[in-house]
Amino acid sequence: MSDVLLDLDGVEVKVSSPDKVYFPGRGETKLDLIRFYQSIEGPLLTALGGRPLLMERYPAGAGGKSFFQKRVPKSAPPWLRTTVVSTPNGTTSDALVAADLAHIVWAVNFGCLGFHVWPFHADTPEFTDELRIDLDPSPGVGFDQLREAAALTKEFLDELGIEACLKTSGSRGLHLYSRLESTWDSYQVRAAAVALARALERRHPGLITAQWWKEERGSRVFVDFNQNAPHKTVFGAWCVRPRADARVSTPIRWDELATVEPDALTIATVPARVAESGDPWASATPQSIEPLLEMSRQDMASGLMDAPWPPVYPKQPNEPPRVAPSRAKHS
Repeated sequence: MSDVLLDLDGVEVKVSSPDKVYFPGRGETKLDLIRFYQSIEGPLLTALGGRPLLMERYPAGAGGKSFFQKRVPKSAPPWLRTTVVSTPNGTTSDALVAADLAHIVWAVNFGCLGFHVWPFHADTPEFTDELRIDLDPSPGVGFDQLREAAALTKEFLDELGIEACLKTSGSRGLHLYSRLESTWDSYQVRAAAVALARALERRHPGLITAQWWKEERGSRVFVDFNQNAPHKTVFGAWCVRPRADARVSTPIRWDELATVEPDALTIATVPARVAESGDPWASATPQSIEPLLEMSRQDMASGLMDAPWPPVYPKQPNEPPRVAPSRAKHS
């Protein structure tokens, strides 16, 4: 098939090799992926619009070689919006901004099969406006345990007056998101996430863990608080994973949690869901994390140290030794 020229709200984007197979499971092509994003444009831009994106590129399609594209190339069209972002070690780069659908389509044509999203808007990088609760299954944990952990997390947040939305990760986990008031920076949001993880572990020690070191988690659901660390990105809502079955990281309603099967949420099925039921996150409103920050202050006052940070980050104040407990015992 020859190149396709798309007019996206007045912006022309050329799609080269539109029939190139991106997802071998059912044979979906580059153009199929673009049509998918066109079909969910409203919910997609509600979730991603105005945010910087880290692009995960698969030039040969899902299953092929891949790499993360941090910087928009100099050959990008002049209308493409970028913003300067930093990595944990302070390196800066010009990242793509999800300004509109044309920006998404340009990236897909560029071979991007995964969008990893910053938790702030490009216009207000000083405010982290999403709390992202990543429920990560440890070895031996099934999806039913994840369902239970998600329901218990919602129950606790409800008690604190914090509204959370739910999505599948597109992989093995579940993500809870709370949209936040433009008040807190990423260090404060991470502190809130640490406090939440620890509180959930205290309440449900047999099911949920806040332990950073894998050797201490056991067969429990790990609340990955470090997904809220500064400069950390998370796979975006409504975005398609670079898997053969074109699975989508899909926002769902809470009443779907008990029955949802993540592997059934693909680019072949999600458009009909949206057409029938709309956007489950449409009514989300900005929340306050002050109840979690007060819990964090109480934890620190009781003598708890900060939770460990990932190794790519500089050593942080009040952080415990960055060594696994089993190794520390033998040092």
